[in-house]
Amino acid sequence: MAEVDTMPEVAAVALPEETQQAGAPTATNNEVAPPAEKKVKKIIRRKLKPARPQIDPALTKSERPEQSGTTWNIWYNKWSGGDREDKYLSQTHAKGRCNIALDSGYTKANKIPGSYFCLFFARGICPKGQDCDYLHRLPTIHDIFSPNVDCFGRDKFSDYRDDMGGVGSFTRQNRTIYVGRINASEDIEEVVSRHFAEWGQIERIRVLNTRGVAFITYCNEANASFAREAMAHQSLDHEEILNVRWATADPNPMAQKREARRIEDQAVEAIRRALPDEFVAEIEDKGLEARKRRKIESSYGLEGYEAPDEVHFARGKNAVNPRGREGYELEHQQQLMLEGEDAGGQYYEGGEQAQVEPEKDGIFSSTTLAALQAARVAVSSKPVQSAPSGPLVAYDSDSD
Repeated sequence: MAEVDTMPEVAAVALPEETQQAGAPTATNNEVAPPAEKKVKKIIRRKLKPARPQIDPALTKSERPEQSGTTWNIWYNKWSGGDREDKYLSQTHAKGRCNIALDSGYTKANKIPGSYFCLFFARGICPKGQDCDYLHRLPTIHDIFSPNVDCFGRDKFSDYRDDMGGVGSFTRQNRTIYVGRINASEDIEEVVSRHFAEWGQIERIRVLNTRGVAFITYCNEANASFAREAMAHQSLDHEEILNVRWATADPNPMAQKREARRIEDQAVEAIRRALPDEFVAEIEDKGLEARKRRKIESSYGLEGYEAPDEVHFARGKNAVNPRGREGYELEHQQQLMLEGEDAGGQYYEGGEQAQVEPEKDGIFSSTTLAALQAARVAVSSKPVQSAPSGPLVAYDSDSD
């Protein structure tokens, strides 16, 4: 009776290198591993939620506000004249506050490109919700408006108001707002950063602890305008009433240079995006072919030599690079031809001057006078009869 092998199968196990001896056979596994399951990435698109009404429409009243000026303007439906920084408005808390996380959503304006943002939404008192004709969200860098209007569609003026309030001015791109009446505390910088970061990306913040004043600079002007309306007469962590205005120009020379450099960088970036990538690489010498061609052209036949930029990119009749003389050589030759042409049609380039001397008094040069002299044609003219004299000189008749 044959014996039955009851030993279980032993799977092949790879031994560590230190345990393997030289010349010892290693266990191998020839089985083919099953193919790995392909992972499918599902993209879940969340549907935009509708904007919700910030206040109850039944509570809205169209009452005339308390008098804060000397004249009631029926066109704008508000008081005008008097002190703009009146005591009533400066000491009254705002009626509402915008909550971006809860109040944002789509409205009728999302279907219309170029729509403006809702001013009442920024102030937290819009009762329309998704039926509003303006946008209920934060501005982004993709929202571009005319420099004569702000993000809410209000017309700007040439000068700022005396109190730096209102819409603003179209003569300067202002991204900095001034915040006053802040309750001074040890964590004032953290409090200001936390509250004003809700309205957009901030470039820098400067806080004067002792004076309770802060200057917030946003990366986008539209976000600064939105934050100015959203935080006007609001409170931070205490019961203060903020005074939010546009900031004046920084007199610091370093700040002015930084702003000028930022504008130049924006212009360069806009030009770079408008041009094709190959053309930009050609200009900046970033392409491989451009670098090779530059190395060959700037050597001028000398092995191992590469001309600097001021020599290679020079333009003019005396340029070393032949491409720099293109268009200038022809112009230089034409100028020599016009200046060196004599009466007989001969040209000179620094040799003997033409015998025809230029006229000192006159508007034509010697070459022009010589050409006119040679092209002059004699024209026969009729002899002029002498006028008759006598008493009947002016007498005639119809038959004549």
